[in-house]
Amino acid sequence: MKKIIKIFIVCLIVLNPVIVNSAEILQIKSSNTILVGDQNRNLTIGLFCIDVNESDELEATNLLKSEFPRGTKVKIKPFGFKENVLLAKVFNIKGSKEMTELLVAKDLTSEVCTS
Repeated sequence: MKKIIKIFIVCLIVLNPVIVNSAEILQIKSSNTILVGDQNRNLTIGLFCIDVNESDELEATNLLKSEFPRGTKVKIKPFGFKENVLLAKVFNIKGSKEMTELLVAKDLTSEVCTS
């Protein structure tokens, strides 16, 4: 009987789908500063390799907010840290949109380094 219970528990653990909580957009603070979070923690992310002109700041921020509204599930590709802020590229969960590429495509920024 104990062996059957052990087998049942192992099967339950192995065959039961694991619930995965992806990161989601909590706030877009500026054209290059994003707040993302999951169930446990929040993380401030600086977009990697961009430099938005001050005159285009509002338009760039509004574009990011419209394409990546609050609650959008995202994937993060980290590149390093600068002043305790994670530098990363942020993709929607399907991988079809990336924030830096979106800003470059709309001529709101130029990439300051090659990736």
